[in-house]
Amino acid sequence: MPVFFVLPQCITPPTISLTGDLLSHLRDSLRVNTGETLWFGNGQGTRYHAEITDLSKRAVTGRILETVQEPLRRAPRLILGQSLLKGEKMDWVIQKATELGVAELVPIESRHSVVQLKADRVDHQLARWQRIALEAAQQSEQWRVPTIAAPQSLAALLTDRETGTITLMLAERREGKSLQTVELPQDMTGSLLILIGPEGGWSKEEVQIAEQAGIQPITLGQQILRAETAAIATISILQSRLGKLG
Repeated sequence: MPVFFVLPQCITPPTISLTGDLLSHLRDSLRVNTGETLWFGNGQGTRYHAEITDLSKRAVTGRILETVQEPLRRAPRLILGQSLLKGEKMDWVIQKATELGVAELVPIESRHSVVQLKADRVDHQLARWQRIALEAAQQSEQWRVPTIAAPQSLAALLTDRETGTITLMLAERREGKSLQTVELPQDMTGSLLILIGPEGGWSKEEVQIAEQAGIQPITLGQQILRAETAAIATISILQSRLGKLG
């Protein structure tokens, strides 16, 4: 069932009031009429089944018929720490990772990243990435929209990670356990952080930082994959092993 994400402030039970781009989409593209019922989500784990009661150029108003909460989580939260990629590759990773159910994405400013965001462009880029995530979450009918954290160094990410988070680093041309056999967390309330390097790979300093933090290196096999391919392949394998895919 299609679910349209709306801002929490648009929801004032027993009604939902929509304006802006979603209003135009429902009215002009989907040609929604009064009396029809639609599903809306707040992107934070709650969905609302509502009947459209009023439709104008200024707003769409709906009457909430049913409220449904997200089912209990049966697998750890998956966090993707993705080193910044050039061009549209980063957009693509964010979109596909969202479709595959990643709960959070953290852009990493790696030493070998081709892209280095300027300070005055960070807010604009974050807003753009968050919009991509929202659209992908809506298309794939997720319960939640993943958060996009501000770009940070690998050292900062590992320092600030929540206690109990299990972290795996994908490292090419290094000895490591297979992603198919590495032990995964059993605690459904915990988190699993996967680290993916940039096009040029992790620097020696970054590998040392990870080793000092007790991070376990993992491998996808002998093939050397592009960074964006490695990210999606890794997420897919993890989600399959965690019972959320396949």
